[in-house]
Amino acid sequence: MSTVTIVEVGPRDGLQNEASPVSTADKIALITGLAGAGVSVIEAGSFVSPKWVPQMADSAAVLAGLPPLPGVRLPVLVPNLKGLEAAQAAGVSEIAIFGAASEAFSQRNINCSIEESLARFRPVTEAALAAGMRVRGYVSCVLGCPYQGAVPVADVVRVSEALAAMGCYEVSLGDTIGVGTAGAARALVKTLAASLGMGRVAVHFHDTYGQALANILACLEEGVRTVDSSIAGLGGCPYAKGASGNVATEDVVYLLNGLGLSTGIDLDRLASVGRQISGVLGRAPASKVGQALAAKAA
Repeated sequence: MSTVTIVEVGPRDGLQNEASPVSTADKIALITGLAGAGVSVIEAGSFVSPKWVPQMADSAAVLAGLPPLPGVRLPVLVPNLKGLEAAQAAGVSEIAIFGAASEAFSQRNINCSIEESLARFRPVTEAALAAGMRVRGYVSCVLGCPYQGAVPVADVVRVSEALAAMGCYEVSLGDTIGVGTAGAARALVKTLAASLGMGRVAVHFHDTYGQALANILACLEEGVRTVDSSIAGLGGCPYAKGASGNVATEDVVYLLNGLGLSTGIDLDRLASVGRQISGVLGRAPASKVGQALAAKAA
């Protein structure tokens, strides 16, 4: 049976835009619960300025409070050398860096050009690799940008190749505003795999237009075997008011189970974790599978 790796981004990408503070204890419980359900890669936080992302200010405390989780990788997002130093102090062994395929998005989001952002990351990746850490790369706006609209595939390839050349073991393609469709997603991963190899390509779809699962299926059919997702669909889309954000991990695991692909994840336990964190946030899970299993269990 073929295996698909789920990269769970809920504790970081899912929670970072929540307006109300989520306690350190609740974040620890979330990560521990995910690991208990069989999730083997969990993005545990980010070492960014608390001025910009206050919800992630306690990432070091979260990591320090976790029990031993054998076999579980806990990457964190790092924007610069200062963040890397904080991550190292917290005992992190894997980091993620992020670039954009859209020039307009890069300028609006991090106030620099794509080339300038890549230049900022080179010393970060060099230092991380020299310290024996693994480095993962994210590319945002791969299928569309809220500011410039269409994003040329050539720009996605250029940024992805630059991240790979820096030493990123994998590049996650992010449909940041969720406008992608299956045909475009399939074509993109085929093009990128031609230069990076499919084994270094991961996908990260938002469900803004309800296309995330279709896009994931198309990419799986091309050979992608790493999928980012967020428990209970946590994480809204900041560029489309009221729209869905990250695809829900429960929905992705249900899809994979139906295809006979192995994840090592217990879906019932996963859905229980989704209900717990949704309860903390005071709302129902955005996951269709989570809602169905909750009704079944009631």
